[in-house]
Amino acid sequence: MNIFAINGSPRKDWNTATLLNKVLEGAASQNINTELINLYDLEYKGCISCFFCKRKDRKHGRCAIKDDLTPVLEKLNTADAIVFGSPIYFFNVTSGMSSFLERFLFPNIIYSHEIPTVYPRKIPSGVIYTMNVTENQAEEFGLKINLKTYQNFIERVLGLIPELLFSYNTYQFTDYEKYESSMFCEEEKAKQKIKQFPIDCENAFNMGRKLVINK
Repeated sequence: MNIFAINGSPRKDWNTATLLNKVLEGAASQNINTELINLYDLEYKGCISCFFCKRKDRKHGRCAIKDDLTPVLEKLNTADAIVFGSPIYFFNVTSGMSSFLERFLFPNIIYSHEIPTVYPRKIPSGVIYTMNVTENQAEEFGLKINLKTYQNFIERVLGLIPELLFSYNTYQFTDYEKYESSMFCEEEKAKQKIKQFPIDCENAFNMGRKLVINK
């Protein structure tokens, strides 16, 4: 079995990547093959609306663009579980994750009511979001509603409702004194990092175990 974690953060050792690695640790505890893919290591672009993936004379589920994302998309066709992770920028996933999801999801959806997905099989998935706002602020801004569209399409393509993990009020800098950040309380963020983030890591580990145990 193979589980892939997709890191939609430009940082490879910060909050999102840490939680994704915890997911993979949870999966690996069940003797599952794991791989973390850092999107910002790759050169690629989003959908170019060529509609090659919708042609009747071509194999569905394949994107016509050839770039660094091409072998990643091929790997994902062999996945037994996938976890998507992104920090929240302007109340949505990063541009890297958005472009990736266009390339991954759109080719697996054809314009047919009878065939909701051409992905090879049903597999479990998870989505991890990290953000610098509190849970109350996220509710106030309607963030979860904003993120629902991608989750719905992940469910449509992969066939199962994705597991979700929200990590709130995350630590953004190693030294807040170096940055203009008076709208944030470093003390509160430090407390969150010490008390809550380890719980988020534990929940991520358990997500990894659950995804492969229930497979």
